[in-house]
Amino acid sequence: MTAPESHPQRLRVAHLNPNTATTFHLRPGDQPRADIANELGLDGLSRLDFQGKVTAEGRDGWLLTGKLQARVTQPCVVTLKPVRSDISDDVRIRFTPHMPDVEAEEVEMLDETLEPLGNFIDLTAIMVEALSLALPEYPRAEGARLDQVAPDVAAEPTPDTRRPFAGLDRLLKKDGGES
Repeated sequence: MTAPESHPQRLRVAHLNPNTATTFHLRPGDQPRADIANELGLDGLSRLDFQGKVTAEGRDGWLLTGKLQARVTQPCVVTLKPVRSDISDDVRIRFTPHMPDVEAEEVEMLDETLEPLGNFIDLTAIMVEALSLALPEYPRAEGARLDQVAPDVAAEPTPDTRRPFAGLDRLLKKDGGES
């Protein structure tokens, strides 16, 4: 296996050896992690590691199997306090040049692991997509309850939007009385 920093982030399909596995290991540096965190709306991404292999599958398909590990910081959905989560997720994607036609009237549920095979396998895009799918949807700080309200939100006055014309009758009476 090559060093994570020197390994290409896109694999050219034509250069893959069908007789042996092509291993990869991506460990983005500080700036790429910050860019990924910004793209995914994270408060922080202190660790990101994606490693695995690409092997031939059948006559013209390829199988990517890998392990994604990350440490992310997201705002709590209740209190907005930072919540740190460790992610460890298995990734499995099958690339094929023979994708089923999804335009047909009766389409069976497609295999979630199936992807169209192009000229390249973009490991960085796969890593970012796998991370976005593995993120906790509703991160919650320890002890946070739904009846709690974030302090910044509680201090803001909320306009009454249930009765948008509530004061209109007074304005009409005022204009009518002055004529």
